[in-house]
Amino acid sequence: MHRIDITRAGGRRRSLGMAESDVPFASNCVRLSPREWLIVAIIFSAVFCLAPTLWKRVERFEPENDYRLGYELSSDYWLYRRWCRSACSHYETVVIGDSVVWGHFVSKDNTLSHHLNKLTGRDRFANLGADGTHPAALEGLLRYYGKAISNKNVILHLNPLWMSSAKHDLQTDKEHHFNHPKLVAQFRPKIPCYKASCSERISAVVERHVPLFNWTAHLNITYFDGSDVPTWTIDHPYGNPLKRVTFRLPVSDSYERKADPAKVGSKAILEWVDLDTSLQWLFFKSSIELLRQRDNRVFVLVGPFNEHILDTGSIDAYREMQSEIEAWLRQNNVAYYMPPVLPTEFYVDASHPLSAGYAALAKQLFDCEIFGACILGAN
Repeated sequence: MHRIDITRAGGRRRSLGMAESDVPFASNCVRLSPREWLIVAIIFSAVFCLAPTLWKRVERFEPENDYRLGYELSSDYWLYRRWCRSACSHYETVVIGDSVVWGHFVSKDNTLSHHLNKLTGRDRFANLGADGTHPAALEGLLRYYGKAISNKNVILHLNPLWMSSAKHDLQTDKEHHFNHPKLVAQFRPKIPCYKASCSERISAVVERHVPLFNWTAHLNITYFDGSDVPTWTIDHPYGNPLKRVTFRLPVSDSYERKADPAKVGSKAILEWVDLDTSLQWLFFKSSIELLRQRDNRVFVLVGPFNEHILDTGSIDAYREMQSEIEAWLRQNNVAYYMPPVLPTEFYVDASHPLSAGYAALAKQLFDCEIFGACILGAN
């Protein structure tokens, strides 16, 4: 019998009378020998492991005085890790916390760390604050990206605002979108308002431990406005993504947010959570334990908090919570300072001081004997 070839749509040909096993491959199939697979594995492993390390050689990172992580880069944990390593190798003391430490309403040369350096007369304090890092996120930031903070003097800031309601404390069952979800505990302990899918949670865990994924997130945030390359090319169909990669990191920005006059001077009623059930307090205590395990000398700064905007009942509840925090710190031999309330004109809102407020707070710390013994006299 003659074999008849019939041409089908798409250029495919089928041979009548030919056994299927007679065709060794499909036309679009690529098969590698064991040796070729080994070569591919070696190349892939090299890229997987070495790319983030080699990138540091071409992307220069030279933090200047009063450096702080750029506001737009607050979710760039790969860069935060680099800044931690640099700060710990050049500064005796690191100041860690949320936007209060970072300086949300002031320029970089008006932050708490700047005024501490000014009083010291030299660059001794580094600003390791990151905008929006509530205690649950800060614990993850220190655990996975702050490993370089070891055998250092550490000023750890606690912003009571994160415990001023069940929503801020992440206790509500209703889904609540909060800052830095990739940093919080993905599975245990459970965060009721965090409703991410299982795949999103696993992705967050993998990104913490795989340098390549963390590095690609850095590229997306630094050079592509926070989106990945495919998404960026869709939004910019005529743009060249290669030109976006300049190998130049943004300098410490001069970001200085202006206060909203409508929010200044208004009285607030806050429903403070119980410390025994507070998630934010739980994670803050975990941060202290983690830093101590790494042989750091930890000094806790509680506040300052703008009591001028609170009603009488909220102030009384806040003072009671302060007493409980103080009792725990003393019981666990943690050096701390609870500054007295600053003048009302030194605040922008409930927890952020202006430059004069930071200057006054720095002076209060220098006058505190425990601060002098724990931090100033440590080295």
